[in-house]
Formats: sequence, structure tokens, C-alpha cells
Amino acid sequence: MKKNILTISSMVLALGAMVTSCTKDFTKINTDPNTTPYAEANQLLAPALVNTLTYNQLRNRNYNNELMQVTVDMNDGEGMVFRYDVRASLADYLYNGWYAQLTNFKDIYKIASDPKRANTALQGISLICQSWVYSMLTDTYGDVPYFQSNLARDSGILEPRFDKQKDIYMDIFSKLEQANTLLKSAGNINAASDPVYKGNAQNWRKFGNSLYLRLLLRVSGKAEVTDTCVKKILQITGSAANYPVFTSNAESAVLRWTGSAPYASPLIAVREQDYRSPAIASFFIDNLNKWNDPRIDIPTYGVSGINRWGIAPASGVFAGVPSGYSAVENPVKKAYFYSTTSARTLQNDSLTGILMNYAELQFIMAELAARSWITGSAETYFTNAVDASIKYWIPAWSKDVKTYLAEGDIEWDNSGTLEDKLEQIHLQKYYALFMVDLEQWFEYRRTGHPVLPKGAGLKNNGEMPSRSIYPVYVQSTNPTNYKKAVAEQGEDRISTKVWWQKP
Repeated sequence: MKKNILTISSMVLALGAMVTSCTKDFTKINTDPNTTPYAEANQLLAPALVNTLTYNQLRNRNYNNELMQVTVDMNDGEGMVFRYDVRASLADYLYNGWYAQLTNFKDIYKIASDPKRANTALQGISLICQSWVYSMLTDTYGDVPYFQSNLARDSGILEPRFDKQKDIYMDIFSKLEQANTLLKSAGNINAASDPVYKGNAQNWRKFGNSLYLRLLLRVSGKAEVTDTCVKKILQITGSAANYPVFTSNAESAVLRWTGSAPYASPLIAVREQDYRSPAIASFFIDNLNKWNDPRIDIPTYGVSGINRWGIAPASGVFAGVPSGYSAVENPVKKAYFYSTTSARTLQNDSLTGILMNYAELQFIMAELAARSWITGSAETYFTNAVDASIKYWIPAWSKDVKTYLAEGDIEWDNSGTLEDKLEQIHLQKYYALFMVDLEQWFEYRRTGHPVLPKGAGLKNNGEMPSRSIYPVYVQSTNPTNYKKAVAEQGEDRISTKVWWQKP
């Protein structure tokens, strides 16, 4: 018996020695010296951009375009966006998607700030992308979690507070300042990891400063920040060396879809019959017809029924459906966005992944000049903007832009009031913002331009929705902060104006 006990004890001791031997330096032995256990910052950039643009393009199609009279979903059921009848469930998609990608963009900054892996270019790019996404979030919903958002994993904050839109914007401006400084002397990044600029850090810097101007103008109507915004606008527009911005279409911030994963346009996933289902709205198509606009000029490609923006006539003519029509009316569908495997059509187009384009910047400059906030000719900026907008889609367009404007009776008129000039600018800017997330809607809410016709079937007292409501689940998952946000901003309704819209 004693012998057996001694034998068992010896076996236990031997086993213990073996376990100790096996686990000694376990982590070191089982770590591949040729790889890293952490994701690299540049590995996160492309997926975050692709995912963000996927959310943007799908909601551009079925939300922005319906509100802004690009398309009309001819259905007489409930929840028709073109009638300003917005289902509560529509709120979740962008809210969830944008916050998910903010985690990735923030991780890029965190990793690129590690002294062992420091990369100032990626830090700057991360701050620009965060600013871009946060601006869309707050412009869509109003007050949102900002300073405490995306901290559940690292700080255990599961119920972040909602921050005031003004405070969010001021910090976005700070982020864009930091990005401009970080990128000033930064080297390029890995081209394969950057589907927008192929690693060119200085082009990212130009996008950051162009975005800066977009956002400064957006909140400049608030009297409490007007002077601050105008001062910063003057500083940016007055110093190309310190604040470079877009100078051509080639520098536009665009993720060019190749048609192959992971860079296949999200619109490819939309079934062909669904893609062509919404009718083209009268407002959108009638102007293009009147101007003889080359973006819907069939002879440009010599293909019947197909053109640069993929618009096909349903009755042999290019005509649209009036938006906002009532349920008792019965308009006839006359045009729609065409869907085919042809790379020429919108669904498969490499140019639709737009973050911000050069034409938009030129329209911003035209408005700044019209308001006399900067020197320079509003007419020149306006003319350049129209030219850039058309050539973005049709690079080979050779017609003189002034001739095009004159023939369409839309050349610059400097004799009108400021409101007249804003209507000229924003009518053309509306087309330059085609396919750009929710920017048409944001700009209409800011300016009231271009003037859109109002149908008899509009809900919400006939007023353009001012925001999206918060996702319903937020009321139960973050009840205390949700209630504080509603008490501060106003009722959680689509009619409640956000900070920069309020007088």
C-alpha cells in the first residue's frame, strides 16, 4: 500500500514537472515572430470606408432621394417617405451602422498613436473620417452620443450621454484642425489599404479641409457662432499653403467601386426589379430636360434607353412623377433608373462612392462669395462648379460651360437678391450632390433651396422632416440619457429642428 502511494506521488510530481515545462514561455514559443497579434491600423481603413459608404448609398437611394424629389416610390401604403411619412424603423440602420464604423475609425487612431507603431498620416486620416461620420450622425439625429460614444469596450460606458450639437461641432472643428497639422508633413500610407486616395496623405489633407468648409458653412447661420465661422472660413480660403483644399475633380474624395469584392458597389445587391421600381421625380428630370443636360443625353453613348445616369423612359419620353401626390391621385410612371450589368449604368458605376466632390467645394465658394464673406467672383465659382459637376460624370464633355448655361437659360444673374443667388447656386448644387449620402437633405434644411414643389399628399404639415427620430431601442437601453436629450432638444419627432436649424 505504501509502495503504491509512493508510486502515485512520484507520478504526480513528474506530471507537475511536465506541465511546468510545457507551459514555461508558452506565449513566447507559440507566437509567430513573423506576424503581429494585433490588427494594423491600415488594415481597418478600407473595410470601415466600404461599410460606411454602403450605409450611405443605400439610405441615399431610399431615403434622401425620396425626400428630395429625385425618385418617387409609387406605393399608396403607409410609410411613404416621398410623402414625409417616415416609419420609426428607418431610424435604426444609419444610427447602428455609423456608430459601428466609428469604432473602427477610432481604433485606427489608437493603434497609429502607439509609439511602437506611430503613424501621423493614419492618425490624421482617422480624425477626418471620424469628423465625417459624426457630422452625418448629428445632422441626421441632432444631439447624439459623442464624447462618451464607442467606449463600452475600453471604459465600460454602456449608457453614453447625448451631447449638444453645438459642442459636437466645435470638437469636430478641433479634430479637423489636428488632422490638418498631422498631415502637413506626413508621408504616404500603404496604397493597397486606401481605396480612396491610394495612400496619398496630402489628398486626404485636402479632403479634410474641404470638409471643414462644408461644416463651417452648415452652422454659420447660427448667430452665436457666425463670426467664429466666418473668421475660420477666411483663414482656410486665404491660405492654400496652410489649408490646402480640392483643386480639381481628380482630388475629389471617392471610393471607386471596381465591381469586385470588397469594392463592389452596395447597389449591386439591390434586385434589378427593385432598383428600377421607383419612378424618377418630375422635379429632378424636368430641369435636366429643359437644360438639355448631357448627363441624360442618350446620343452621348448611342445606346437606346441608357445614359450616363442610367435613366430610361417608360413611355418613350423622359418625364417624371410629381412627388408628394395624394393617395387619390394616380400618376403614370414615365421614367426610372435603369438597371443592367453594363458598367455605364448607375447601379454598377465606379463614381458613385462619393464622400465629397470638387464641385461641391466650388458651390460652397460661390455661396461664400455671394454672401460677401470672401473675396472673389460668385459667378466664377458658380460656373466652375457646374462645369466640374458635369465633367465628374462625363470627363470628355467638351461643350463650353457658359454656352450650356446660356442655352439652358441658367447663367449667373448677379442682379438678384441674396435669396435669388442662393436659389441659383443650390439648384445646381442639388445635382452636384446626386448620390452623396444625405447631403441634399442637409443642405435643403439649412437653406430652403432649391425650392421644391409640394404635393397635396404630404404629411408632417407639409414641412420637410428636420431630423430622424432616435432608434426606439435607445429608449430602453439608455433611458436616462435619452430623456435628458429629448428634454434638451425637443420632442423625438421628425418635425423637431436640430440646433443649427433653430433661429
